[in-house]
Amino acid sequence: MNPGIITQLEMFCYIGSGTFERTASMEDALLLHRLQFAFTASYHYLFPQLTMGLGLIIVILKWIALRRRDELYNQAARFWAKIFALNFAVGVVTGIPMEFQFGTNWARFSSYAGGVIGQTLAMEGVFAFFLESSFLGLFLFGERKLGPRGHFAAAFLVFLGSWISGFFIIVTNAWMQHPVGYATGPNGTVQLESFGALLGNPWAFWQYLHNMTGAVVTASFCVASAGAYYLLARRDEAYGRMFLRTGLIAGLVSSVLMAFPTGDAQGKNVAFNQPVTLAAMEGLFQTKEGAPLVLVGQPDMDKKRLDNPLHVPRMLSFLTYYRWGAEVKGLDAFPEDQWPTNIPLLYYCYHVMVGLGTIFIAVTAGGVWFLRGKRVYGMRPLLWIFLLAFPFPFIANTAGWMTAELGRQPWLVYGLMRTPAGTSATVSAGNTLFTLLGFLGLYFVIGVLFLMLVLKAIAAGPAGSAHTERK
Repeated sequence: MNPGIITQLEMFCYIGSGTFERTASMEDALLLHRLQFAFTASYHYLFPQLTMGLGLIIVILKWIALRRRDELYNQAARFWAKIFALNFAVGVVTGIPMEFQFGTNWARFSSYAGGVIGQTLAMEGVFAFFLESSFLGLFLFGERKLGPRGHFAAAFLVFLGSWISGFFIIVTNAWMQHPVGYATGPNGTVQLESFGALLGNPWAFWQYLHNMTGAVVTASFCVASAGAYYLLARRDEAYGRMFLRTGLIAGLVSSVLMAFPTGDAQGKNVAFNQPVTLAAMEGLFQTKEGAPLVLVGQPDMDKKRLDNPLHVPRMLSFLTYYRWGAEVKGLDAFPEDQWPTNIPLLYYCYHVMVGLGTIFIAVTAGGVWFLRGKRVYGMRPLLWIFLLAFPFPFIANTAGWMTAELGRQPWLVYGLMRTPAGTSATVSAGNTLFTLLGFLGLYFVIGVLFLMLVLKAIAAGPAGSAHTERK
């Protein structure tokens, strides 16, 4: 699962009728439905993004080990497979409640769109999840039976399963962002008309590539951070150098790909299909020819302007349309009931994502530069930067998903179904608050246990980690 299926942390728009008490109750329930799914989805996605990125890095380590017959790379792959398995387990535990929330909290949405999104969600579970989980078991416990080539094949199939799983989830979200391949039935629900159109949704292609490169960025920074830790601690230094080198190179490549072409193309998806979202993301209140690209500023919704803006003249027009003088529609070109419902939060999430992405390129480029002559391994201030940088890709990925979901509002399915129309009408605000508090407590405990196990594995180190096999 990913945090893009229903919504993220944004306030709801005011829609209601009848008495004030009944309207307030409906609004309270809607807000809590959204907060609960936002929390569970955002928390859950902390884990799949790392497993999807680690899947690729483990394959790279196994490939090098196979080609060079180098046991050091083999042991490194085993070490990261343990971290992968921990992430995978917690991802499964935190992902299952999201499936149930389609029925408990978003029943009308499920009834309306289930004929379309049910296809891809089922395929994600039946094909991708079982492929990933089955071969993960073989990779962890079957190396002696499989042999070097079979073990590499198992690693590749784990990676393939995780990335296919991501594809089906992205296709689901892409349909909510840009509905295609559907027909409206006589009962008002939507049904799948073209499976090919659903899988080939032009929105899904770039969104998928952008999302997966983001996962590789996260894994790369975690690998580099572990390498920096071992070098700073002056232990397991051969692994430390390998992890730092692998993480920096993979991090630089994936960070650049995040910006271009995937980020650029996904931005054009938004510009051409959700122009009001682009205006809100950029804080563009007035339609302009030669629109500037805002670097810093604070949205003032009362005066409908940006305060204290720092911008690059004409750059937004060029990035969007490849013409310096092109007109970019501002929020004034659209009715206010079509505006995203929390423009300041959307604006800040987008700029956090872009700002961190720019920093990632700079940090990894600097690290790769100092890999020449192996100087980076002894530069302790730089090693501290790499060590402490690992949380920021998680923040950037979360901000990116919040940008996507905040930008889609006030729609649950863009142009077809507004968010308030998709909730479960019979589930009260009190019921949802009770379960939300339960999730907060339970996920706190899960998070503590997860961190304890990961820190234990890192403390044991790659060389000290036992190679677990089953005869």
